[in-house]
Parts: sequence; structure tokens; C-alpha cells
Amino acid sequence: MPDSTDNRPSSKVARLIGEYDLDGLGDELEARWTGDGVERTSLRDLADYFNERLLEQALLDAGMSALESDVSTTYQNLTDDDVSPGVRTDARNRLEAGGVDVDKLESDFVSYQAIRSYLTDYRDAEYRRLSDEEKVEKDLQSIQRLMTRTLSVTEERIEKLRETGRVDVEEFEVLLDVQVLCQSCGEQYSISEFLESRGCECQRD
Repeated sequence: MPDSTDNRPSSKVARLIGEYDLDGLGDELEARWTGDGVERTSLRDLADYFNERLLEQALLDAGMSALESDVSTTYQNLTDDDVSPGVRTDARNRLEAGGVDVDKLESDFVSYQAIRSYLTDYRDAEYRRLSDEEKVEKDLQSIQRLMTRTLSVTEERIEKLRETGRVDVEEFEVLLDVQVLCQSCGEQYSISEFLESRGCECQRD
């Protein structure tokens, strides 16, 4: 579902998705919220996830490290009430020294109410239990989005290292291949083949 339309209410979340160039994040938020069973993500957790993606992109735009652990730790240091003032100040200073506009970033962070409004009013999403086929397809799409993001971040990091003379390479291509190995029969599948065939053939023989 698109993140821009003339007939829908204004949404801070939708605006930030466009501003930060986070194509596909709206679909991911909806998929996480409408997932079935215990895998459904709460609105509060979705707000934290969304804000971490904003932080991650701000780091990348500034040419700083955006490893998942760094992003999560930095976000916690900026927002957690249990973090000491000294730790929060250190986190802000490190970001500012790297070229991140921390005041703007923090003003861009959204609440769970903004996520709820975005999903229900802007995207007309609602929770329902997915069929088995829909659940498999949504999980495959989520895995493929994660793979695409991993490829993108890896390519950006190599580009930065090449530009600063830290690695020597001219033309390059990053390859990412997720395989599933059945330990019962030894058969190996790509993740898409495995999920689309709903598991290993040996379990149906």
C-alpha cells in the first residue's frame, strides 16, 4: 500500500518515511502489526522500531556506523528514562560530532499513538488472523526486505571505506544468499524455495 495519497489524512509517520527515504517501511510496519498470534508487534514496540530506523538512516547519511547493535544502544541512551544524564549527553555529543542534527532527530521520533493513527487512519489497516498461505508469504516478504536492507548497508559501508582509502577495490558486487538445510535428509533450499514449497520434501514422503 502506498505511503502517499491525496485523499488521506496527514501523517507524521508517512511524512518521515518519505523524508528519510525509507521505502517499504510502511508495508513492514503494517505487516508487523497485523501479524497473527504472539508474532504480532505492539504499537509501542513498533514506535521504537520506527524511531530506530530514523536513527539508522541519520547515521548512514552522516557517514557513521549503523550496525544494528549500535543503533539500538544509541537509541536507548537517547530515550530511556533509566539512562543517566552523563550517558545521554555522551550519546548526543558523539552524534553531533559525527554530523547528526540530534535536536531534529529527537523531534522526529514518534509516539505509539502516531503509529496507531498512521496504520488505522492513513493505511486503513486492521488486525485479522492470517491464513497459512498469507502468513508464509508475509514472512517471506519480511525476510526479503531484511536481506535488501543488509545488502544496501553493506554496499554503503564498502563505498565509504573505498572513498576514504581504507579498502582497495574498483567495481564490486555484494551477494547475499540465505539457504535452509534440512538436517533430516541433507537437502538444501533457497529461503524462497523452502517457504514456497512449505518445507522439505522428505517430510511428505
